Amino acid sequence: MATYVEIIRHEFPDIDSELFQYVTGVLDSSAADFESVDEIFEAIGDVLQEVSVSKNEDDVREICQKMFNTLKLTSNSSKSNVLLKAPIQLSKMTGHSDYKTEDVKGIWMMRRDLGTTVDAKKLEKAEARLKAKQEKRTEKSSQKTASPLVLEEASASQASNKKENRLEASGKNKSYDIKIENFDVSYGDRSLLTGADLHLAYGRRYGLVGRNGLGKTTLLKMMSARSLRIPSHITILHVEQEVVGDETQALQSVLECDTVREGLLKAEKELTAKLNSGVSDGTESGRLTEIYAKLEEIEADKAPARASVILAGLGFSSKMQQQMTREFSGGWRMRLALARALFAKPDLLLLDEPTNMLDVRAILWLENYLQTWQSTILVVSHDRNFLNAVATDIVYLHSQRLETYRGDYENFVKTKEERLKNQQREYEAQQQYREHIQVFIDRFRYNANRASQVQSKLKLLEKLPELKPLEKELEVTIRFPDNFEKLSPPILQLTEVDFHYSTEHPIFINLSVSADQDSRICIVGENGAGKTTLLRILLGDLTPVQGIRHAHRNLKIGYFCQHHVDQLEMNVSSVELLALKFPGRPEEEYRHQLGGYGISGDLAVRPVASLSGGQKSRVAFAQMTMAHPNFYILDEPTNHLDMETIEALGNALQKFKGGVILVSHDERLIRMVCKELWVCGCGTVKRVDGGFDEYKDILQEQFRKEGFL
Repeated sequence: MATYVEIIRHEFPDIDSELFQYVTGVLDSSAADFESVDEIFEAIGDVLQEVSVSKNEDDVREICQKMFNTLKLTSNSSKSNVLLKAPIQLSKMTGHSDYKTEDVKGIWMMRRDLGTTVDAKKLEKAEARLKAKQEKRTEKSSQKTASPLVLEEASASQASNKKENRLEASGKNKSYDIKIENFDVSYGDRSLLTGADLHLAYGRRYGLVGRNGLGKTTLLKMMSARSLRIPSHITILHVEQEVVGDETQALQSVLECDTVREGLLKAEKELTAKLNSGVSDGTESGRLTEIYAKLEEIEADKAPARASVILAGLGFSSKMQQQMTREFSGGWRMRLALARALFAKPDLLLLDEPTNMLDVRAILWLENYLQTWQSTILVVSHDRNFLNAVATDIVYLHSQRLETYRGDYENFVKTKEERLKNQQREYEAQQQYREHIQVFIDRFRYNANRASQVQSKLKLLEKLPELKPLEKELEVTIRFPDNFEKLSPPILQLTEVDFHYSTEHPIFINLSVSADQDSRICIVGENGAGKTTLLRILLGDLTPVQGIRHAHRNLKIGYFCQHHVDQLEMNVSSVELLALKFPGRPEEEYRHQLGGYGISGDLAVRPVASLSGGQKSRVAFAQMTMAHPNFYILDEPTNHLDMETIEALGNALQKFKGGVILVSHDERLIRMVCKELWVCGCGTVKRVDGGFDEYKDILQEQFRKEGFL
């Protein structure tokens, strides 16, 4: 394809040198800024029309189209070439110019020939227009960089219920059941729930499920903020944010959640101090007696032991319970927030993906603990086994409404499938009945003798309830590209490896493990046992203190970090994110890659920050697999994913022809994918031959010994 310089020379052979310099200079300096033909025409169209009287506006616009195509092609292939072409060619052209250049110091300092036919005012106007456009672009770009991204906000509305309002105002409502009826929830201009109803019976444990991005987390936030009508006497605790780190000890931080106990202890301390100081009004003894009675009534002396049991169950050792909260990482502070909520025993406990922050041991403990919970729980979770162990009911969010099913998750799946089959059968039967009636109507519509029958049939059609066809959710599919050659084992190996961050605390001693392209390995162990450290040594990010890491020369690892989602660029769209990571490819390729992970249409061009946690995870998967690795190391990949996506992930890993090392607490995924189980801890890695079942038995036995069961 001809360059834009050649196009100008060919289309405008009589163009003078100064004007040629101007036009090519504009195209050269602003090539990357032009986004359409109209912008090129706006910048230089008027000038080019003045050059040739034989060309009208349409002719010039067509020439601009040719130059736009050339600019884009050149820009995609090599931006550096674009910057060099015009100056080199312009310097050559000075030899063919009619101007005297002896006293010219630079090509842009040439004096204008008085004989030129170009309209000087139009030239100045074009220059001014281009300058203003460039300034506007610069300003817009700087604003985009400097200004923080403003995200849409969630909101909720609910139809007024006069009876409930009167009951609430009178203070006679003593029920702890929750009925939220006819309410809407939206996020920005997107409706998440419309005319929905939610009934929560006191003492039951509800699992809230549904696809990523439909509004589960938003619903919990609206309930926690009481944007939806919940009786004021019902206490609510939403485990959403980590505990703020300060000088408070972990155990004391949990105890402080019992405000009644804390208030009584504070009053006791003040009254005792007055009595000891001799400054007394004579009433202290009586008030102290009342306080002691109340403390005994609420079993205040047992509170530290109860708080300690909760913390221990969530993985806090005796030493950790005495540490200040500021010494803990974000994950441990989230555990602390969960411990505080469990200790406080609210009437309604709202949990959003509580298993994300826990290891397998802590999840099993939490399952056992919640099974004896006395008040109401509403938990968002995508851990199938956790819901089977904890939930007494399932609330299913879909099609902007809520449906409640009795039983655990497995029962929900069976009941939902049966309900959908019945709906489909009912719809098909009605359609056949409608067609049968319509045939009669069409046949005898103009038969006077059958007029009354036709009218009767028409009325019958009108009275039939309108059944809608079954709304099938789009099936989630994930595929990991595996068009690569087979590598001879071992492709990844650690031999007699020692590793520590400080000599006083060794992480691994004399560790030897290996993996090949057929490996399906799951690494489990308590938080802090060294699982992520092991992955980083395998990746080559950490160098062993002693020992050898061997990796096949053709090994190409795809790594999914458990914090990968938080490390995505939030202010750009998913398409732009892939373009930044893998530049130079057509937009269709980025969209196709994202579409394979369920990020398509409007989702692909929305800011990453506005996506749900699960949608961000899918974007991270799309980014990771675009380089076509032949081995995957995945650290907690199921966090934030819905069950359908976890299922699709498991199926994809089963079909993948490369190797997989997985750190996960999701029992369903582990059972689907992994052939080997490595338990990390005590400075080494042990293989459990009995797989996940044997590991669970080991943990349950530990609980019995520690008195948790």
